[in-house]
Parts: sequence; structure tokens; C-alpha cells
Amino acid sequence: MPHKKPLKICLASSEFAPLAKTGGLADVSASLAAYLHTAGHDVRLILPFYDTLDTSGLDIVPVDYLQQVPISIGPRHGHFSIDMTTLPGSGLPVYLLRCPDLYERGGLYTRDDDEHRRFILLSRAAIEMCQHMGFAPDIFHCHDWHTSLIPLYLKTTYAWDKLFSRTRSVLTIHNIGYQGIFDAGIIGDLDLKGGEGELHQDDLKLGRINFLKTGVLHAHQLTTVSPTYAQEILGDEYGMGLQDLLRTRSNSLTGILNGIDEAEWNPESDPLIPKPYSAKNLAGKAACKLALMDDLELKGGGERPVIGIVTRLTSQKGIDLMQKVLPGLLHERDFALAVLGSGEPRYERFFASLQNSLRDSVCFYRGYSNKLAHWIEAGSDIFLMPSLYEPCGLNQMYSLKYGTVPIVRQTGGLADSVQLIDPGAATGTGVVFRDYNEKALKWAINAALDLYANKPVWKKIMKNGMAMDFSWNHQGSMYVDLFRTLSASR
Repeated sequence: MPHKKPLKICLASSEFAPLAKTGGLADVSASLAAYLHTAGHDVRLILPFYDTLDTSGLDIVPVDYLQQVPISIGPRHGHFSIDMTTLPGSGLPVYLLRCPDLYERGGLYTRDDDEHRRFILLSRAAIEMCQHMGFAPDIFHCHDWHTSLIPLYLKTTYAWDKLFSRTRSVLTIHNIGYQGIFDAGIIGDLDLKGGEGELHQDDLKLGRINFLKTGVLHAHQLTTVSPTYAQEILGDEYGMGLQDLLRTRSNSLTGILNGIDEAEWNPESDPLIPKPYSAKNLAGKAACKLALMDDLELKGGGERPVIGIVTRLTSQKGIDLMQKVLPGLLHERDFALAVLGSGEPRYERFFASLQNSLRDSVCFYRGYSNKLAHWIEAGSDIFLMPSLYEPCGLNQMYSLKYGTVPIVRQTGGLADSVQLIDPGAATGTGVVFRDYNEKALKWAINAALDLYANKPVWKKIMKNGMAMDFSWNHQGSMYVDLFRTLSASR
């Protein structure tokens, strides 16, 4: 079999774990890039150098020929610089886009009037970095709206450069609910060199420019983060206004389920949990549960089931259903609840109130703690994830890996990664419900609690989940196959 030539890939993302993270985008861009690098491909990853970047333990050096590079965004003239660091553990080179005026804002995203310029620069700097390096990518891999202008720029502003004559663009949609919609008055800042006709003309007439829609129009290939979500976004319920355009491009749309980083999420080697364990020896999981309950001051001992929740507190995550179901169930059934998250104030108030009224049974940690996230995955018996929609989701996969049985709604990546339990045959990996309503969620939680009481079946279900393979070795190879097919079609 002939040796396949390594791919050259420029990956541009607004988030990258553990340096800059607000959600799953950071985890996926980091773990996919690390997989591609480890597999021998030449990956150049570019990320804004936010002032909030976690640079502890990193050796950051300026790229000497990429300092004070002049650039104009509309009438504004400025400079950007690029520094380089190497990610510990993987050796992946990461290029940090430095522009203090735009990226030193105290956070990854803002509501400032120039938010569009921050990601115009990221898109253009990704291309100009390749130019200065003489690096001709086989693939520009763009992630979400923040880098969705790259495919258009390759066709317009940078169309003159033969360096990119064989480059193909791939846009991955992580969550179609975030599109980067701006007033059409920003059109001068795009610097399209006469290519304004390539923008969505109906949107322009309505006075807006949609970055994600622009990417959907112009990328050679579209992907999203699960096969079910790829189908869902073609419909009116989940397409968020892009469904008509996506249907015209459905032949170029592929759903690839995200993988998880098993170097970080593995109960056999996790340094953050109290005691390691495996499917062959689950004693450590019982120890993790007792440690979690003790740390969070949850009463009842090891026989009491613990339900874990680690989530952004937004309506997408099904928190409104939890509001209707959990207070009553906590009085009807004997279980404890460990909650980690932050978000909409009304949902934070709900969990705080629940903790105040039922302190022996409920602990709510407002904010985020990586250590506590690992403790909840390892120490809970059940993980609750009743999302209204979920493009992929990672926590249900972490839960399966840790022998924590997930309760999920049948949507997006949840439907693709969790198999409905058949108690009689002791098959399946989780409790799956279809309808987004109070009755369905209550049924699902009761079903999980009833099944928990049947220890032999429960143990088999735990081991079924732990045997699932969601590693990037499996999922990443699908991206490589897609990239090779696209590259060969040039």
C-alpha cells in the first residue's frame, strides 16, 4: 500500500483549550489539532493572543518575520504580530495572533462596536501568516462564525495569490445558534477588493452581514459535530434561519461526531480524581463518589444515588425542564444532586434556592472548576443532560467513559452517542427520552433511579458505556479521510 503524503492544514479558531475556552469549541479545536499533528500532518493553528490567555508553563517566542505586520481594516491602519508556542504533551505548534488594541479586552468575546474587526483580523491574519511562511495549505479548517470569512477572502481579497490555488476550505459549524450578525455598515471593513457581490445580497438589502452564512455560501465543504445535528439543521426547527441555504448545500455537508481527549478524560489515569478505576475494577469509583459527597456535604452515604450536572445554565440545556421536575422529585425520591455551572441569572437563582432549601441533598457550585468537573463525572452515578438541542455535547461521552450513566434527550450528538438501555437484555448505555416536556424528563429520571436499584444490571450498563470508543483516533480519521477526498478533487 503506497504511503500517503501528510496533509498541510491551517486551522483557525477563536478558542483553544486549555489556553482560551468558553465551551466545547475549545476542546474540539485543541484535541482535533493535536490528533492531526500526532498523526504526522503539518498543522499550523492560529488563535488570538487574548490578555486572558492562560500562558502558565508555556515558552512563547516571537516569530521574527511576523512582527509588526502592517494591515488595514477599512480606513484603520495598524499592525499585528505572531508569536509561537508549543503545546505541552503533544508538541503541537500554536501561533498566537497579537494585536493589543483588539484582543486585550478582558475576555474572549465582547459587545463592543468593533467586535467584527477582531475576527476579520483573525481570518485575514491566518491567510497572511501562511503567505509569510510560504505555507500552501491543502486545507483551511475554519471553526464557527469567527473564522467563516476565510473562504470568501480566498476567493476575493487574496485570489491573486497562487500559493492558495490548490487550497480547499472546510467550515465546521459547532453551534448554528451563534452566527456573527453585524450591521451592513461594516462592509467597508471587509476589504473585499470589489468582491462585495459575493456576500448574501438579500441580507445586504435587509441591512446585515452574517459571517456564518457567508462561510456556508463559500466554503468548499461544510461539517458539523454529529450526524444527527447535520440532519437537524436542514429543518426549520434547528436551522436558525440558515436551513434554506444549507439545504442547497446538503451534498457538501457532513456530520462527524466529536471525539474526546482521552489523555485528559480517562478514569484509569485521571490525576484530578481521588482514586483511579477501570471497568475491571470499579472500587475507585465508589471511593470517588464518597469523596465527592463529603466535599460537597451531601448526606446519605454510598448507597444513595448521586445525579451530576455540569453545564452552561442556558435555556438550550433544558434548565427550564429541570426547574419543573427536580424540586418535586427531590421530595418524592431519595437522591443527591451535584451541580456545576453558571449562566442566566434566573437559572443560577433556581439552583441556589434548591440548595438553600435542601442542603443535605443539593450542592450548587456557581462558576467553573475543572477539578470539580472531573470529580462530578467520576463520583456521580447518573449524569443529567436534557438539552433542547445539542450539536454534539461532550459531557455525555465523558460520563460514559467514567461509568456514569447519562440521561439525555434524543437530539444531535446525544442521540448519536448514547444508546437506549434495554433492562431485560442489559444492553444500551443510557436513558434516552424523545419529547421535550416535563412528563418525559420525569419519566427518564425515575427510570434511571429505578434501574440504579438493580445493581447487577446497573453494573453491566456502566461497563457498556465504558467500552465505547469516542477517542480522536477514531473520530479524527474521519476528518483526515474527508480532507484527503476534498484535496484530491482539486
